[in-house]
Amino acid sequence: MEILTTLIDVAGLAARLDNPDCVVLDCRFDLARPRWGRESWAAGHVPGALYADLDHDLASPAGPATGRHPLPSPGDFAARANLWGIDDRVQVVAYDQGNGMFAARAWWLFRWLGHRAVAVLDGGYAAWVAAGQPVATSTPAREPRRFIARPDAGATVDAAFLTRHIVAAPPGAPRIRLVDARAADRFAGQNETIDPVAGHVPGASNHPFARNVDADGRLQPPAELRARWAQTLQSDPPTAMVAMCGSGVTACHNLLALEHAGLPGARLYPGSWSEWIRDPARPVATGAA
Repeated sequence: MEILTTLIDVAGLAARLDNPDCVVLDCRFDLARPRWGRESWAAGHVPGALYADLDHDLASPAGPATGRHPLPSPGDFAARANLWGIDDRVQVVAYDQGNGMFAARAWWLFRWLGHRAVAVLDGGYAAWVAAGQPVATSTPAREPRRFIARPDAGATVDAAFLTRHIVAAPPGAPRIRLVDARAADRFAGQNETIDPVAGHVPGASNHPFARNVDADGRLQPPAELRARWAQTLQSDPPTAMVAMCGSGVTACHNLLALEHAGLPGARLYPGSWSEWIRDPARPVATGAA
């Protein structure tokens, strides 16, 4: 079985459903209705798909100094992957309701922990249903396997790093390009309905994750992604980029898009905006990038 590391289409997933070394994760979620995703999975899902909850499986509980979706500990995530029946031999496929904004979080977590064979279903559950593929309401239990977490310490940065390298960077310091995946109005501080403070980290650029997909929620072709990201990165290499968003979720979609475009090496600020504003001493900017 070919190892897929960014995307899989509906036909490719359908051909793998009977393979015991393929595990499908349903990551559907709604920030405003946290129970909606699990309820939707129970009502119908890709046959064999297991539910991966953003709040409980793809994040750890929020604390007084964290963002809304802190990364799960490597040990906790490995334990969950064990129960999902995932080990080094398994191709993981993650999907959500459509554009990949939640599935990309699962994709990034597996890659962060050293598992490369993980792909997002292009177009998500909407594409699966539109193609007339079968839907199930139950999932057979999988035999546990042993997932070994190998976290990449260089894949993330924290708020102190951003303060040193962007907000208070000395003249001549190596350039770090911080890119925020939130919608332009939230980035500008004009329409904040989720977090208690509006705006963005000073020095950040804006690349809404929705720019990565077409009207059907499918990722743009690699050449188109490269052209769009060239406008955002300008002359900076992807290795100079740090991705952020509201809570470290849709930022992963930008990282998926970069990887699919052949532009690897960007890092994630997991705490993102919801963590940054926990400390009132950290500066806030408003307006367009």
